[in-house]
Amino acid sequence: MWSTVLITGGTGGLGRIVARHLVAEHGVRSLLLVSRRGPAADGAKELVAELEQSGAQAVVEACDVTDAAAVAELVARHAPAAVVHTAGVLDDGVVESLSPERLAAVLRPKVDAAWNLHEATKGLDLNAFVVFSSVAGTFGSAGQANYAAGNAFLDALAHHRRTAGLPAVSLAWGPWSQDSGMTGTLTDADVQRMTRSGMPPLSAEEGVALFDAALASTEPTTVPARLDLAALRRQGEVPPLLRGLIRTSGRRTAATATDGDTTAAFAQRLTGLSAAEGREVVLDAVRGQVAAVLGHSGATEIDEDRAFLDIGFDSLTAVELRNRLSALTGIRLPATLLFDYPTPAELVDHLHARIAPEPSSGPEALLGELERLEKSFGGLAVTEEVHEQIAGRLEVLRAKWHALRDTAPAAGRDGSPAEEDFDFESASDDEVFDLLDNELGLN
Repeated sequence: MWSTVLITGGTGGLGRIVARHLVAEHGVRSLLLVSRRGPAADGAKELVAELEQSGAQAVVEACDVTDAAAVAELVARHAPAAVVHTAGVLDDGVVESLSPERLAAVLRPKVDAAWNLHEATKGLDLNAFVVFSSVAGTFGSAGQANYAAGNAFLDALAHHRRTAGLPAVSLAWGPWSQDSGMTGTLTDADVQRMTRSGMPPLSAEEGVALFDAALASTEPTTVPARLDLAALRRQGEVPPLLRGLIRTSGRRTAATATDGDTTAAFAQRLTGLSAAEGREVVLDAVRGQVAAVLGHSGATEIDEDRAFLDIGFDSLTAVELRNRLSALTGIRLPATLLFDYPTPAELVDHLHARIAPEPSSGPEALLGELERLEKSFGGLAVTEEVHEQIAGRLEVLRAKWHALRDTAPAAGRDGSPAEEDFDFESASDDEVFDLLDNELGLN
């Protein structure tokens, strides 16, 4: 049985879960719950009372664990027998958007705090030194470069302590599904996105079971996470670390072929369309992908003139949308896509300009159109009125074609020259049909 256990982030979502579990399952009877706000944290008094009813004494203290002197003083007063470092801060953003301040805001609660705890306790005979890391530091995570770096440090610190003969284990957690803490604001769309990515959130019950398994392991780092292998296969490119679980020889080729088929099919839909029609096709596709990422039931509710940030996008969802559109269009798109084109309308215009087929021109294009037109005649049920209308249009086209010739103008049906100066572009319908009547001998 451990004596006093120091838990950083002790009044937060994960800290509360760990505190309750240590008391209920590990028989811990003395807890030191540390957070920035300490006793002023929401629900702190109620948590202390709950733990006391379970037979444990809990002390809540305010301490900035990024301050080395404050941590040293705290450890000297309480002499904990074990440390569980759950504290952390998120500030997601693509690499280009990260400033020194945004890096420091995430790294200090992870890196500085863990190092301060290591330095302050390395002279103590600890039973355990547990740090809560993240899969972001193991696999990488879109939009979380700062968070990934901080957690990679925790994993390295666990190895460093083990090499020095000190207890340590780093738990590179997958996402948790909980009511508070860093992941406490997860929406249904967030959960769906994680599930699609092949890593569904852990329940609290699953989390504490994996916590116990990690403590019993002899490894300095573990990855307690749920993996949906079928969903990971559907991603196409399997993360290198998982290729021992998901065979990629042949599968990646098949996935690439499927992506190519999808891209070709989408490009084919734009062939032969006017600019307005093509843009509408791209708009429908973008709306569909936006709805899928945000978890909306329908795409028509996506307002093309409303900014992505206003309809619920953040750095993570922006990267997911970029990935989806890249797969659909076959274009390598930047991670900053939604920052460069902040509304669906602007994004659609950009994509359409890049993927719309070049307008067809020249003799081969004309002959192809005539062949397509000839094929469309087959099997048509044509009335006399429609027949005359189409015949008239065809005669207009024939006359225009003759007018474009560089050689002598085409002769009329009676052998007389056709009018050289007839301007088809400015002529009225009556003037054109008068010309046709003359050519057909109807006047």
